[in-house]
Amino acid sequence: MRSLHDCPAPAKLNLFLHVTGRRADGYHLLQSVFQLIDRADRLHFDLRDDDQIRRTNDVAGVPEEQDLVVRALRLLQAEFARRHGRLPPGISVRVDKVLPMGGGLGGGSSDAATALMAANALWQAGLSREELMALGLPLGADIPFFLFGETAFAEGVGEALQAVPGPDCWYVVIEPGVAVPTPAIFSAPDLTRDSKPVKIADFSSHTDSCSTVGFGKNDLQDVAMRLFPPVAEAVEWLSSHGDARMTGSGACVFCAFSSEDAADQVLAQVPGKWTAWKAKSLKTHPLMKSLLQNQGVVE
Repeated sequence: MRSLHDCPAPAKLNLFLHVTGRRADGYHLLQSVFQLIDRADRLHFDLRDDDQIRRTNDVAGVPEEQDLVVRALRLLQAEFARRHGRLPPGISVRVDKVLPMGGGLGGGSSDAATALMAANALWQAGLSREELMALGLPLGADIPFFLFGETAFAEGVGEALQAVPGPDCWYVVIEPGVAVPTPAIFSAPDLTRDSKPVKIADFSSHTDSCSTVGFGKNDLQDVAMRLFPPVAEAVEWLSSHGDARMTGSGACVFCAFSSEDAADQVLAQVPGKWTAWKAKSLKTHPLMKSLLQNQGVVE
């Protein structure tokens, strides 16, 4: 096998996100539930005749050398060399972006996780899911979740994951048209950093319907709304249709619905100044599922 094309890198939503403390090194301690949805970037991988890792298309605002996809592939290539005493073939990768940057949807991290899964298969490197998660963590705290590949209760800086049942929902997501830099949110003096920790059972008691998103809140939302008025406007508009909240550190805002028809009705009313779309919750990462079934290379 020399190619893997049309590999999905799905978005995530934070159904809630609490900041429970701050470590001595400045990293914030979080609790959240990560939910995969079926809105996705698409990546295409081809083995090369040399050992170079190259991105074959431009991605606006992301130089090749800074791209998490390229960096992740190079990390895995180095790990392969350490284990096997030789470099595997290089890879050419094309990244077809759909997910906005600075949107809180985890697009860059998801792209990197998909790259690790695909290269693990193409190179027959044989790393387990846990090994890939450990390899990806230094690049970004969200990468382990996408490699984990199912709805997860997250703690620590987002890397301590436990599988939980998620709601079977449709979501309307609004892109307010701004990119929110995560450091600006976490460095804000008015950020809530002392939310009372919750237990998985507290969340799981809400999973019988799409009202699950009514559990908890997003502690980063108030800061983002203050710093970026378009986020506040989107939250206010979507809140008239349900329990709207921001995902991650922003900027995207979402609301859950129990049916596609209900989502369509709201989507049709979204003001034209915003990009908006609907997405379905996913139980498992679609690429991981196919690799498990067809290759047996990701545990």
